[in-house]
Amino acid sequence: MRSLFIAATGMEAQQLNVEVISHNIANMNTVGFKRQRAEFQDMLYQTMERPGASSSAAGNILPLGIQIGVGVRADAVGRLTEQGNIANTGNSYDIAISGRGYLQVTLPSGSTAYTRAGNLAVNADGQLVTADGYLIEPAITIPQDAVAVTITRDGVVEATTSGNAVPQQIGQIELAAFINPAGLEALGDNLFMETPASGAPNVSTPGTDGFGQLMQGFVETSNVNAVEEISALIIAQRAYEMNSRVITASDEMLQAAAQLR
Repeated sequence: MRSLFIAATGMEAQQLNVEVISHNIANMNTVGFKRQRAEFQDMLYQTMERPGASSSAAGNILPLGIQIGVGVRADAVGRLTEQGNIANTGNSYDIAISGRGYLQVTLPSGSTAYTRAGNLAVNADGQLVTADGYLIEPAITIPQDAVAVTITRDGVVEATTSGNAVPQQIGQIELAAFINPAGLEALGDNLFMETPASGAPNVSTPGTDGFGQLMQGFVETSNVNAVEEISALIIAQRAYEMNSRVITASDEMLQAAAQLR
C-alpha cells in the first residue's frame, strides 16, 4: 500500500522539523543566533491517467486525470536573518550591529569567517578577539596603558591612555554584507563562511552604503521567539502523530485483506 510509504516520509519530515525547532529553542540565549525553518515539498507523482489525455476515439479529453503523490521530502532548512533584540551588557568591548552586516573574523587557517556575535574581548597581546579567541579583521590592538576604549557608531576605535586626555584612534571596524545572507554556511561557534549561494562579501564601514551601525556596550540577542517555536513544536508533534496513525490504519487494512476467505 502506498499509504505506508507516504506516511513514513511524513514522519521523517516532521522528525527533521522537530530537530530544527529544538535547535532554535536550545539557542534562545545564544548571542547573535539566527533561527532556522525547515521547508518541505511534495515528491514525484505516479501518473495513472494523465490530465488532458484523450479518453475516446471521438477526441474527448480527460478533465482531471489520476496522479497519486508518493509523499513529502525536505527541500531546505532556511535561516531567518531578521534583527534580534539589543541587550545592554555594560562591557566596553561588546558591540551590537544594528542593521545589516557581519563582523569579519580571521580563523587559525587564515581564512575569513563572519559573525553577528559581538561579545568581544582582549587577549594577552591586547588584540580584539571573539569569545573563542579569533582575531577581528582588520586587526585592532588595544594599548597596554589604555584606561578607556570607545567604539563609535561608525566603527572608529579610540583609546584614552594614562597621561593623555585626548583619545587616539587605534583602528577601524569594518562590516561585510552579502546579497543572500541566508546562503552562508554555518560553522558553529556563531561563525559563518562565504558560499556561492551567499555571493561575495561587500565590505564597508558601519553606517555607510546601507550597512548597520555599531552600539558599544550592547550585544544582539537571539532572534528566536519562544512562543512561536513552542507553537511550531506542537504542530509538528501532531503532524507526526497523524502520520503514525495513517501507518496504523494501513496496517489494519492489510490485515483485513489478508484474512479474507
